[in-house]
Amino acid sequence: MGVKRNTVIGILTIATFIGCGLAASAQVPDAPERDSFIDYDGFLGVSEEVAAYRQQHLVSLVDFNEMKDDPDTIILDSRSAEAFAMGHIDGAINVNFSDFTDEKLAAAIPSKDTRILIYCNNNFEDDVAPVVLKSAPLALNVPTFINLYGYGYRNVFELKGMHSLEDPEIHWVSDLQAP
Repeated sequence: MGVKRNTVIGILTIATFIGCGLAASAQVPDAPERDSFIDYDGFLGVSEEVAAYRQQHLVSLVDFNEMKDDPDTIILDSRSAEAFAMGHIDGAINVNFSDFTDEKLAAAIPSKDTRILIYCNNNFEDDVAPVVLKSAPLALNVPTFINLYGYGYRNVFELKGMHSLEDPEIHWVSDLQAP
């Protein structure tokens, strides 16, 4: 019985080594990990592509207000629903950035040719809720612009500079009732 057992163990050990060797040889070292739903290199490519385009689509508050008066223009606020309810530019619609999908954007924006104006907390200098400044490189305007472009929207304009919520030209409103 001992010989048969040792033979079986030997065969299993050899089979394991061969199996591991085949598995290792099937993997290409230094090959990029493939994940079809996460494409960091693709994101970097879109980001590079949009950089010069975005620079040409930064608009002053005066231009922003002139553009928003056009009935075919949408002001898109991509902050959370809670932040939006606490205050936003009058006339803005809210699609939370984390909810961006083809379907949700299409439901909110009638056409990929629609002019879209965007802003974020980092456009405001006031230190009051809902304005919570993010680290400048992480301001919500940047990923919002990149994502809209990536979803095929090419008529996007971003509010340039910092402004006060108290500036009457901002047209800041709140959906919350005062106590």
